[in-house]
Amino acid sequence: MSKLNEEIISKGVCINETLTDDELRSILSKLDNYKDKEGFGLVCKKWLYLQSTERMKLCARAGPLMLKKMAARFSKIVELDLSQSLSRSFYPGVTDSDLSVVSNGFTSLQTLHLNNCKGITDKGLVELGKGLPRLQSLDLSYCRKLTDKGLTAIAEGCPNLRNLHLVGCRFITDETLIALSKNCPRLEALALQGCINITDSGLSSLVVKCRKIKFLDVSKCTNVGDAGILSVSESCSSLTTLKLLDCLKAGDDSIYSLARSCKNLETLVIGGCRNISDASIKSLVFSCNHKLKFLRMDWCLSISDSALSCILSLCKNLEALDIGCCEEVTDRAFQDLASSGFESSLKILRISSCPKITVFGITKLLESCKTLEYLDVRSCPHITEWDCDQAGLLFPAYCKVNFTGSLSGSDALIDMFV
Repeated sequence: MSKLNEEIISKGVCINETLTDDELRSILSKLDNYKDKEGFGLVCKKWLYLQSTERMKLCARAGPLMLKKMAARFSKIVELDLSQSLSRSFYPGVTDSDLSVVSNGFTSLQTLHLNNCKGITDKGLVELGKGLPRLQSLDLSYCRKLTDKGLTAIAEGCPNLRNLHLVGCRFITDETLIALSKNCPRLEALALQGCINITDSGLSSLVVKCRKIKFLDVSKCTNVGDAGILSVSESCSSLTTLKLLDCLKAGDDSIYSLARSCKNLETLVIGGCRNISDASIKSLVFSCNHKLKFLRMDWCLSISDSALSCILSLCKNLEALDIGCCEEVTDRAFQDLASSGFESSLKILRISSCPKITVFGITKLLESCKTLEYLDVRSCPHITEWDCDQAGLLFPAYCKVNFTGSLSGSDALIDMFV
């Protein structure tokens, strides 16, 4: 026991009489660990009150009455998570009544997570729009009852909105994008995956005033094509992430426009875009090779050795690459890597269902890819575990090689990156 503690005990000094509230708050602010902050509140009622009023984040599963009590206790909350699990949910889950409480009680809120809250409707969003003018980030993914009416209310009431996730909101149309353009010029990230009613016209309207977008996900938006992507790339030169998974109408014109205007592109997902050719990919690589980190181009059936060789030899910072089902790719794409002295930063490579790649190609790849952590060679007839053992291949120490498994299943390591 320190001399200071002994002196305090001997004199019968009460710490709450010695230290002011501001001094106690200063001590609390220096605790980085969440458990330590919770422990702070267990000392006494006064410390619990201070810990409650200083709390910034809250994750809750509660009805309106409990939410009201939480709002009164945690007055400085800026981030609230009410999201529900896909596999496990409670009845009735988050409702419009809950959102009314949130709007009236958590007025300092900047971030709100409501993903998978399938019970909420436009009525609840209208309430949020009335009471959360400071809101900057909102996740409504898989809230399937929402329409343009609710999202328009959010856009009009939350002008500081910067991040909006609407994945799986199938009823959303271009009207929502028009409302965002009119009211939310600071928007930086927009996720619209699976919003099948979004069109090129909507994207063109969006970027009339939303020119700061850095992240855009329009994967599985089947009505989005070259015209919409051209508008986005020309208006949002700061774009760093673009996801176009299964956008069959997107082709070479989209890639050329990105090459011309978006020099800071780091992540590009064009899996399933079958009209994209070697020429446009090479143009993109020459333009963005110093920035590009994650590239997914599985099922781009026109891609061949020419494009892949260009990617591997010029993109020094590339960390994840998916060329699954690109059936025209052969060993030749890897052949000149080692001879050029190139050292790749590649950590994840997926070449599943590429029938023309053999163990020889993998051998050449490994000579220049010393940092590889994951290699997917499922359904490659000429690359089996036995073939690799017979060839004496030495994979990096921490590299996982996936030889078997269902191609239809989710691949966590790939999903993590792209």
